[in-house]
Amino acid sequence: MQPLNFSSYNFRFKNSENKVAIFDEIRKKFIILTPEEWVRQHVVQFLLQEKKYPKSHINVEKLLKINDVKKRYDVVVFNADGSIRILIECKAPEIKIAQNTFDQIARYNLTLRAEFLMVTNGHNHYFCQMDFDNEKYHFMKELPHFETNTTKL
Repeated sequence: MQPLNFSSYNFRFKNSENKVAIFDEIRKKFIILTPEEWVRQHVVQFLLQEKKYPKSHINVEKLLKINDVKKRYDVVVFNADGSIRILIECKAPEIKIAQNTFDQIARYNLTLRAEFLMVTNGHNHYFCQMDFDNEKYHFMKELPHFETNTTKL
């Protein structure tokens, strides 16, 4: 797999049915290594190692329903109270991040109501803070680090 615009992380790999699999620390199992999974696993390590979020606050690839349509989010980070702090959309490195990518994560966020958004293809990372009152998002330079007081008041 190609190098990405993240720090260097140590991953566990194995061959599974003639395909390479990577160990997902959150799902606690090996996942077939696709280009998008390569990005997703870097995001997980970025959250754990650099932003210091605990594993127990991170969830990967779960179904959600939006207008009776089943969708799957890539990564979410929860606050201690169970609300969603960060919603992350991962794309394969060859996928260009465009307006439709932001539209996709914004549609997901109508249901999830995350405080922060991250969109990445492993090379380009975009971070936003939601402004629900004005129905828009504001771009940021980086995501916040984990704080022990991330519950909403």
